[in-house]
Amino acid sequence: MEDNVFNQKMASAVLGKLGFSADIASNGKEAVALARVSHYDLILMDIRMPEMDGIEATRAIRDPDSGVLIPDVPIVAMTANAMVGDWEECISAGMNDYISKPIRPQEILSAIERNLEPETENRKHRGMQTECDCL
Repeated sequence: MEDNVFNQKMASAVLGKLGFSADIASNGKEAVALARVSHYDLILMDIRMPEMDGIEATRAIRDPDSGVLIPDVPIVAMTANAMVGDWEECISAGMNDYISKPIRPQEILSAIERNLEPETENRKHRGMQTECDCL
Protein backbone atom coordinates (compact mmCIF):
# COMPACT_ATOMS: atom_id res chain seq x y z
CA MET A 1 0.00 0.00 0.00
CA GLU A 2 1.54 3.24 -1.17
CA ASP A 3 0.12 6.65 -2.05
CA ASN A 4 2.91 7.81 -4.40
CA VAL A 5 2.33 6.57 -7.97
CA PHE A 6 6.06 6.35 -8.75
CA ASN A 7 6.67 4.27 -5.61
CA GLN A 8 3.65 2.08 -6.47
CA LYS A 9 5.14 1.30 -9.88
CA MET A 10 8.60 0.73 -8.40
CA ALA A 11 7.34 -1.62 -5.69
CA SER A 12 5.19 -3.53 -8.17
CA ALA A 13 8.12 -3.91 -10.58
CA VAL A 14 10.48 -5.05 -7.81
CA LEU A 15 7.96 -7.58 -6.51
CA GLY A 16 7.32 -8.83 -10.06
CA LYS A 17 11.03 -9.32 -10.71
CA LEU A 18 11.26 -11.26 -7.45
CA GLY A 19 8.44 -13.54 -8.65
CA PHE A 20 5.60 -12.15 -6.54
CA SER A 21 2.24 -10.73 -7.53
CA ALA A 22 0.85 -7.58 -5.93
CA ASP A 23 -2.27 -5.45 -5.74
CA ILE A 24 -1.92 -1.72 -5.20
CA ALA A 25 -3.88 0.43 -2.76
CA SER A 26 -3.38 4.20 -2.70
CA ASN A 27 -4.42 4.69 0.91
CA GLY A 28 -5.34 2.79 4.05
CA LYS A 29 -9.06 2.71 3.32
CA GLU A 30 -8.39 0.98 0.00
CA ALA A 31 -6.04 -1.50 1.68
CA VAL A 32 -8.62 -2.46 4.29
CA ALA A 33 -11.29 -2.81 1.57
CA LEU A 34 -9.02 -5.09 -0.49
CA ALA A 35 -8.18 -7.19 2.57
CA ARG A 36 -11.90 -7.79 3.02
CA VAL A 37 -12.25 -9.44 -0.40
CA SER A 38 -8.85 -11.00 -1.13
CA HIS A 39 -6.49 -13.36 0.68
CA TYR A 40 -3.04 -11.84 1.01
CA ASP A 41 0.10 -13.60 2.18
CA LEU A 42 1.70 -10.29 3.20
CA ILE A 43 0.96 -6.56 3.16
CA LEU A 44 3.61 -3.91 2.53
CA MET A 45 2.18 -0.84 4.27
CA ASP A 46 3.32 2.75 3.80
CA ILE A 47 3.16 4.63 7.09
CA ARG A 48 2.25 8.13 5.92
CA MET A 49 -0.70 8.42 3.52
CA PRO A 50 -3.78 10.57 3.01
CA GLU A 51 -7.28 9.59 4.21
CA MET A 52 -6.16 6.69 6.44
CA ASP A 53 -2.49 6.21 7.29
CA GLY A 54 -0.71 2.89 7.61
CA ILE A 55 -0.97 2.81 11.39
CA GLU A 56 -4.77 3.26 11.31
CA ALA A 57 -5.11 0.75 8.47
CA THR A 58 -3.08 -1.83 10.37
CA ARG A 59 -5.23 -1.37 13.47
CA ALA A 60 -8.35 -1.80 11.31
CA ILE A 61 -6.97 -4.96 9.67
CA ARG A 62 -6.04 -6.43 13.07
CA ASP A 63 -9.52 -5.76 14.46
CA PRO A 64 -11.34 -9.12 14.51
CA ASP A 65 -14.60 -7.32 13.68
CA SER A 66 -13.16 -5.54 10.61
CA GLY A 67 -14.34 -8.15 8.13
CA VAL A 68 -10.90 -8.72 6.63
CA LEU A 69 -10.30 -12.28 5.51
CA ILE A 70 -6.99 -12.78 7.35
CA PRO A 71 -6.66 -10.37 10.32
CA ASP A 72 -3.28 -11.84 11.27
CA VAL A 73 -1.73 -11.37 7.80
CA PRO A 74 1.92 -10.25 8.16
CA ILE A 75 2.20 -6.48 7.68
CA VAL A 76 5.56 -4.88 6.87
CA ALA A 77 5.80 -1.13 7.40
CA MET A 78 7.54 0.99 4.75
CA THR A 79 8.56 4.58 5.29
CA ALA A 80 10.87 7.14 3.72
CA ASN A 81 11.30 9.18 6.86
CA ALA A 82 12.30 6.82 9.63
CA MET A 83 11.89 8.84 12.80
CA VAL A 84 12.58 8.00 16.41
CA GLY A 85 9.56 6.13 17.72
CA ASP A 86 8.29 4.93 14.31
CA TRP A 87 9.33 1.32 14.93
CA GLU A 88 7.61 1.23 18.31
CA GLU A 89 4.43 2.80 16.89
CA CYS A 90 4.38 0.26 14.04
CA ILE A 91 4.78 -2.69 16.39
CA SER A 92 2.17 -1.39 18.84
CA ALA A 93 -0.30 -1.02 15.92
CA GLY A 94 0.24 -4.69 15.05
CA MET A 95 2.82 -4.55 12.27
CA ASN A 96 5.31 -7.40 12.06
CA ASP A 97 8.33 -5.73 10.48
CA TYR A 98 9.71 -2.43 9.19
CA ILE A 99 11.74 -1.46 6.12
CA SER A 100 12.93 1.93 4.91
CA LYS A 101 12.48 3.50 1.50
CA PRO A 102 13.89 3.90 -1.07
CA ILE A 103 12.85 0.40 -2.00
CA ARG A 104 15.73 -2.04 -2.34
CA PRO A 105 14.92 -5.46 -3.82
CA GLN A 106 17.06 -7.41 -1.36
CA GLU A 107 15.53 -5.63 1.63
CA ILE A 108 11.99 -6.39 0.41
CA LEU A 109 12.90 -10.01 -0.27
CA SER A 110 14.45 -10.35 3.20
CA ALA A 111 11.33 -8.87 4.82
CA ILE A 112 9.10 -11.25 2.87
CA GLU A 113 11.22 -14.24 3.84
CA ARG A 114 11.27 -13.18 7.52
CA ASN A 115 7.51 -12.81 7.67
CA LEU A 116 5.99 -15.53 5.54
CA GLU A 117 5.24 -18.84 7.12
CA PRO A 118 6.60 -21.75 5.11
CA GLU A 119 4.18 -23.49 2.82
CA THR A 120 2.22 -25.73 5.11
CA GLU A 121 -1.17 -27.36 5.20
CA ASN A 122 -2.28 -24.45 7.42
CA ARG A 123 -1.35 -21.98 4.71
CA LYS A 124 -3.18 -24.02 2.06
CA HIS A 125 -6.19 -24.35 4.38
CA ARG A 126 -6.37 -20.56 4.75
CA GLY A 127 -6.76 -20.25 0.97
CA MET A 128 -3.29 -18.88 0.35
CA GLN A 129 -1.54 -19.56 -2.90
CA THR A 130 1.93 -21.05 -3.07
CA GLU A 131 3.29 -17.76 -4.42
CA CYS A 132 3.25 -14.63 -2.31
CA ASP A 133 0.28 -12.38 -2.96
CA CYS A 134 1.10 -8.95 -1.63
CA LEU A 135 -0.86 -5.79 -1.11
